[in-house]
Order: sequence, then structure tokens, then C-alpha cells
Amino acid sequence: MAYEIEHLVKVYPRQTEPATNDVSLSIRAGEVFGILGDNGAGKTTLVRQMVNLLRSTSGDIRLFGKSVPGNPLFVSRTVAYMPQSSMALNRLKVKEAIYFAAHLRGMSRRDAARERDAMIETWQLGPVRDKSSSRLSGGQQRLLQLALATAGHLPVAVLDEPTNDLDPVNRKHVWEVLRKFNAEHGTTILFITHDAIEAERIVHRVGIMRKGSFLAIGQPAQLKRKLLDHMRLEVWLPPGEVPALPADMPQHWKSDDNVVLSVPRDRAPALLSELRLNESIDYRLYSATLEDLYLHYANSD
Repeated sequence: MAYEIEHLVKVYPRQTEPATNDVSLSIRAGEVFGILGDNGAGKTTLVRQMVNLLRSTSGDIRLFGKSVPGNPLFVSRTVAYMPQSSMALNRLKVKEAIYFAAHLRGMSRRDAARERDAMIETWQLGPVRDKSSSRLSGGQQRLLQLALATAGHLPVAVLDEPTNDLDPVNRKHVWEVLRKFNAEHGTTILFITHDAIEAERIVHRVGIMRKGSFLAIGQPAQLKRKLLDHMRLEVWLPPGEVPALPADMPQHWKSDDNVVLSVPRDRAPALLSELRLNESIDYRLYSATLEDLYLHYANSD
């Protein structure tokens, strides 16, 4: 096992509700594990405890059999952590930041220089390699953070929202690179994400968090069996048009003109006719996704 977590609890000062509430979880070496949950579910608090940046109130975390709080040097040499945001390297150029990340992880100067060039190519940072980190766009900052997290190929990568601020092309590239690292290097990858549909392409198991606890953990296909009798209907509407949607069908508005419905399979043909979807900008009907599974649990009582 890469990680073994038992009955983990974190209560912040002056708060009565725990941010992580009796969490138990095992992650196998070489596994890609995704965590889904709404804001305030406890996702970031959990991973910060796992990388030894936050002390737990109670419970136990072991990394390859060693206590995380009791072995801080082992944790830092084993786990690469990418937070949601980082300002620590803003005074360095892109190429300098990646070089020092690799060198500080034990690579010789020559190997660190080679790793720097490889990461710049992998994460498509060539056009900004000589640019100060502080002058990058949000998406470029994100790719640099990923380069820093993967430089040196530590056994474990913990990534908090790795595709934030990225356009669809770069988001797809991120998932492809992470899949490649997992396949070629056996990297154990743990990530938090809101890109549930895209993450489904690489994840081995997923955990859905709510109010500090996991509501469900398992393989996406296994968990989605709960939704086998439902389909996902996503509709893009002309500006200002709000159709009369069936009140008994769970719906999620992704924007003012984009709504997702969970539709019973046997009602799908009639619903398509009733809503006159030919008048919409676009619509798609397909099997339930990991995002639908997340919404199912997030909206459950």
C-alpha cells in the first residue's frame, strides 16, 4: 500500500464540525485515485494531512508503512505535492524553477538539467522557459506547477485541482501526461478535481466526499451501477430560453444556458419530444458519467 489512513479526524480551532470526520482509506502503490466533492467537503484538508502539511486531531496516516507525522523527511522525498496555488517560485524563471525542483530531489546537476528540458517539453512550456514565473498566465502557472510536481518522478504525486485555469486542449493534455507517468513509471497519483468527466479517463478508483467523510469509494464502473437505469441529458439553450423541465428529474445548471438532467431510460424518448429540443442550440443524450455519480451523492440526503 502507498497510503493507509485510519479514522482520521481534523477539527480546526474555533470550529465544532470536523473538516475530516473519521476518514479511513487505502491507496495501492501505482494506483490513480480521484477525490470528488463540493466546496468545503474536506478534500484539501485531507490531502494536506497526507503530505504532512497539516497535523491531524486524531487518527493515523502511513506512507509505505511509515507514519507520516513521524517521518517528515521520508514524506518530502517520496511525495510531490501540487497545491491549488503556489507563489513560492515567483522570482525564478520557468527553467530555473524546474531545474531546482529536480536538483533538490537528489538529481545531479547534469541530470537535473536533462530533467528540466524533458519537463519543459512534456508540459509544453518551451515558449515561456525564460520567462519569470510571476509573469505567466493562470494556465501557464498551472502547467509549471505540474512540471514542478512531476520533476524527478517521485513515487507519489498528490495534485489539488491539476486542471484549474486550463483550456480544454491543455486539460486533455494533462490527463494524457498523467496517464503516461502512471503507466511508464508506476507513479501513484492522488488528485482532487472538478473535471469529473475528463478524470474518468484515467482514474482507477474514485472517492466522493461530503462534509468531511467519504460517501462512496470504488471503481467508476462499479459505482455507476446505481445509475444504470438513468441517462444523462445535457442541453444548451438559446439565451433567455428556460424550458419547463420535469420537476421529478434531478437537474444541474452548469451555466445560465447549460443544464444537465438525469433521465430514466424509459422516459427519454418522450422527454426529447416534450422539450422540443430541436429548438435548442445543442443537446446530448448518453450514459451516466462520473460527474452524474458525483451529483447523485452530493444531492442525496
